[in-house]
Amino acid sequence: MKLPHPFVQLPLLFDAGRLEAEIAALGEDAWLPHPQGFPGNSMLPLIACEGSAQDESFAGQMAPTPHLQRCPYLRDTIAALGVVAGRTRLMRLSGHAEVTRHADQGYYWADRVRVHVPIVTQPTVRFDCDDTHTHMAAGECWIFDTWRQHRVLNDDTRSRIHLVVDTVGSESFWELVDRGRTHHGEVLTVPWNPRRIEPSSGAPLPIAFERDALPVVMTPWEMADRLRFLLSEAEPGASLGPARALTERFLRHWRWLWAQWGSRPDGWPVYRQAGEAYLAELLRLVGKTALGNELGLVGAVSMVVRRVAVSGQEALPAGGAAAAAPASAPAPRAAPPPPAPMP
Repeated sequence: MKLPHPFVQLPLLFDAGRLEAEIAALGEDAWLPHPQGFPGNSMLPLIACEGSAQDESFAGQMAPTPHLQRCPYLRDTIAALGVVAGRTRLMRLSGHAEVTRHADQGYYWADRVRVHVPIVTQPTVRFDCDDTHTHMAAGECWIFDTWRQHRVLNDDTRSRIHLVVDTVGSESFWELVDRGRTHHGEVLTVPWNPRRIEPSSGAPLPIAFERDALPVVMTPWEMADRLRFLLSEAEPGASLGPARALTERFLRHWRWLWAQWGSRPDGWPVYRQAGEAYLAELLRLVGKTALGNELGLVGAVSMVVRRVAVSGQEALPAGGAAAAAPASAPAPRAAPPPPAPMP
């Protein structure tokens, strides 16, 4: 998620020693390799699709894994954020390892902030975000701008472990952010007054869990919001005017399709055809135009249009769209020609 500051520390403090003890009791067998295979990176799933520690998907009902159910204070820590909890993990970085420089462009993170609670760390562990860096101390609570280029360096022989919660937040959470401070110690709105979170003495604190994180077919309103944002982030150039005009025509076309099919399976192939035509013309216009965070414009747009806009395609049976459509469904109407190239 793009934020106005590289780092914001939230006014919450946790007992890192208690959290570390709960994690140690889970044992080494609970840890898994990082999904992308980054050297020195490992993870321990706490909230996952259907509560399965082996499921890395984003769609479906999120639920606590058996690991989280064994850790009452870790659960209290997540609950204290007051958010709808999405995919949540412990992220471990071994000594002298790093999280390589990158920006998060995936659909899931466009509207989600990553909350970090350092549990095991050392003063030499450094978090970079663009040309800014900070150290997140054990027991603190931080968010950062994942849209910027960022990396983590562990210049120590010991491992670093953070709790990482992906979330859209909540009204109370964003009020909490407003009471935070930057990595320079500058308060955002009110004097710094952090609250220490103690373990709950009674029943576990409730957590709201995310569900349905991916659209079957992206609505015209969401499509417009995401594409206009990406174009606003592009580096200036003569091709942006034609690219914006092309995009507005594509958005009108998408609305026309939505009015006919909504998310019905028999419309999926036509949505896909329209998206591919738009991407081909956008590539012709803008080529390797970059975004301000160094990602490619076409690649970022393709992430939305090709990989997520009709995510229901992944659920098609072997027979394709025709097999998924009800027997009484009408034959798909032909889409009009794609938007004409700009002069």
